[in-house]
Formats: sequence, structure tokens, C-alpha cells
Amino acid sequence: MNKKKNPIFFLVLILLVNCSFDTKTGIWSGAEGEMKRIIELEKEQLKNKNIKKIYSSKNIYYIEKALTGKITLSQPKKNLSWEMPGLNNQNFLGNIYLSSVDNKFLKKKIGKNKLSLSKITTPPLIYKNNIFLSDDKGTIFSVDEYGDIIWKKNIYKKIYKKIYKNLTFAIYEDNIYVADNVGFIYAIAPDSGKLIWIKNHGVPLKSKIKVFDNKIFLINQDNRLIALSTKNGSIIWDIRSASSFIKSQNFLSLALSKQGDVIASTSSGDLLKVNSINGNVDWSLNTLGISSTTTDFFKSSDIVIINESVVFSNHQAIFSYNLSNGYMNWRTKVSSIATPIVDGKNIFFVTEYGYFVIISLDTGEIISSTNILTILKGNKQSTKITGFIMGSGKIYSVTQNGYLIVSSSTSGKVENYKKIGSPITSAPIINNGKLFIYTEKSRILGFN
Repeated sequence: MNKKKNPIFFLVLILLVNCSFDTKTGIWSGAEGEMKRIIELEKEQLKNKNIKKIYSSKNIYYIEKALTGKITLSQPKKNLSWEMPGLNNQNFLGNIYLSSVDNKFLKKKIGKNKLSLSKITTPPLIYKNNIFLSDDKGTIFSVDEYGDIIWKKNIYKKIYKKIYKNLTFAIYEDNIYVADNVGFIYAIAPDSGKLIWIKNHGVPLKSKIKVFDNKIFLINQDNRLIALSTKNGSIIWDIRSASSFIKSQNFLSLALSKQGDVIASTSSGDLLKVNSINGNVDWSLNTLGISSTTTDFFKSSDIVIINESVVFSNHQAIFSYNLSNGYMNWRTKVSSIATPIVDGKNIFFVTEYGYFVIISLDTGEIISSTNILTILKGNKQSTKITGFIMGSGKIYSVTQNGYLIVSSSTSGKVENYKKIGSPITSAPIINNGKLFIYTEKSRILGFN
């Protein structure tokens, strides 16, 4: 005997199978394909969470060197916005004006960081006096200078609830362009959070985002460098580098010269110079060398472009390359955890294990090196540096266990420190003379 079929059941089934988040962009490929992709993402993230990243002790720098010469700094410059990762397309920070950090004017919990898969999170952006940040649920928040939420936006379906999301975003031509480690790329309005367009790339995006000349630049987990249109997210060109077996949760770096040359680093250790107009590769090299066996655990700093030099650090060393031809200027066996700061004729950075290092921009010679973690007491020294920035001639370093350490850029010595509270997993930023820190627990702090 045949049972009578319920027409409502078939209607719901059809809606599920043909579900579209946005009919104009068609980012969903059907319920079956979507669920398969979510399962793959969950497995991948669980695998990455259980991986113990072990580096050879011979790659850890632990040498102190007293400063013997004189360090000359430029006059601090005030910036009134922070619209992309690395401040600008060259990731050039320099000596930024900072009034002080004596007064904590902002302390507000925003969002929910509960999944704790990555130890590095995206710093906030600041645009038209509003602060833009995201949590690991994929929600983007716009808050005012007092920490009050203006709007929030989350584009994900409920079936993505257990997926850890690491967003990278930049503001360009009065739009916010967002990419994530799931594979979505979209644009929203900074004044309202309204979705303008959205695309499903289908492969997790693994680099910090850069936007230039109406193009969005990203690297996916398959080490494809892609350029997309800011108008609708359509692909303009893409090129492929060597793949890496393990998909790191850390963002890869991109930079663009003022002439529009794209410099990209991949998880296989490749460094490429690419024409931003047509995607033609001008030069390509590998920074790890033929003897390396640790490419699956590749770590790197941001790429910094200064005049005709490309400054870049991986877990083995810091390098300077010629922008025009890719020839190596120098290589020094010490590495930076975050964006190397170039000011005058020197490069300033802090290693993951707490050594504040000053080296010559011209030669790569180490001028000074100081272990700044020794100012902390007892077992509090057993931590890592998660970011740093130069503010009015001082280096402000933040640690994984929640400390802010202040060092002199001219003497290399530690001046003071303070306990922030929550673990800090993103580099600090400076805007309009104020220091902003975003913690692991989704708390935004402001100092002046």
C-alpha cells in the first residue's frame, strides 16, 4: 500500500537543496555539498588544533648585545585612521605619534571569542573615529570611541556555528572588504554593516587582505594568489605556487609597492613579485633553502616595502631583497614575530621569545639585542611576544599572558611594564595618538 506523500515536506526539501544566501551571487552550491564542506573544515580545524608545532632550538635566537652606537629616529607622525592590516599597502609603520599609555580610557568586551583555535587574531581597524573588529564566530562589530556597539554583522548560517572563523578585512573607497578562513569574500557598508555583495571562493583564504586599484588581493590555502574585483568579487586573475601539506591558522603576508607590484609570501616559503594588473610573475624565490624540513610549520612576519628593499622574516631568519630583481641584499639569523618596523637606517623588531633587536637596514648587522621578558617575575617570563609597535620612540610589546612591555628604541632597554589582564593575541595599533589592544577574550582596550 502506498503512503500519501506530504507536499509540504517536498517543498521544504526543495528549499533546503536549492537554498541560496544571495540569489544574485549564488554562493551556496546546495545543502549536500555545503554539509560535506563543513565536515571537511571541522576535520581540518581539529587536526590543526592537535598539531604540536615543534621548532629546532637552533632556530631560536637568545643572544644579548649591548648598544654601542647612537640610534637616530625620525619625528613621530600622527595617523588619523588605520584602514587595513599593516596600516598601508607597504606595511610600513615607522615611528607613530603616541601621547602616552598612562590612562586607560577604554575597556569593553565585544563579541564572543570561544573557540580558541588560533593564537593570533586580527587587530582592529579604525575609520571615521569608529573601531571595527571581529570575533571567532565571524561577527564584525562597529563600535564608537566609548566601546558602544553601532552595528554588528554575521553572514554565516547556523550550520557554520562550530567552525572557527578568522577574518581579515580592509577599508577601501568607503567599503569594508572581508575574507575568511572558510572561503567567503564579501563587501559591507562601514556606516550600517549592510551586505553589498558576497562570493564563495570555495577554498579557505589564508592571507591578510590588501586592496589596490579596485582589486582585492588574497592567498588561499592552496597557495593560489588571486586578484578579485572590488565591484562584485569576480576573479580577475590567479596564479599558483607550491602547496604545503599542513594548513596553518596564521595569516600569510601580502604587500604592494606604490607602483602596484604585489609581493606575496606562501606557506611553502616562496616569495613572489607579481604584476597587479595582469598577474604576471616578475620573480620568484624560496626563502627556506633546500636543506629546510619545516615548511609545513611555516611562520612569517609581514612583508615590508621600503624604497627599493623588501624586508621579510620567516622562522629561520630576517631578509632584505631587492624589489626590482629579487636579489638578496642580506640575511641575518634572527626572526621577527610581527611586522618589522623601519625607521631611518634601522629595523626594529621583537622575536617570539622576547628579544628586542635593532639591526642595520643597509647591512643586516645586529646593533643591539635585549631580552625584554626578564622584567617579568618568575614563571611569568615563560610566555611569548604576540605583537609590537613603535610609538613616539618607544617599542610597545604585548605578550601571550597579557602584559604590555615598554622599551626605549634609542637605548634598547626596557623602561616599564603593566599587566593588561586577558591574553593578548593580536598586535597593538596606534591611532590619533592612542594605543589600542585587542585581547583573546574579545576585549578592546584603549590607552592615552
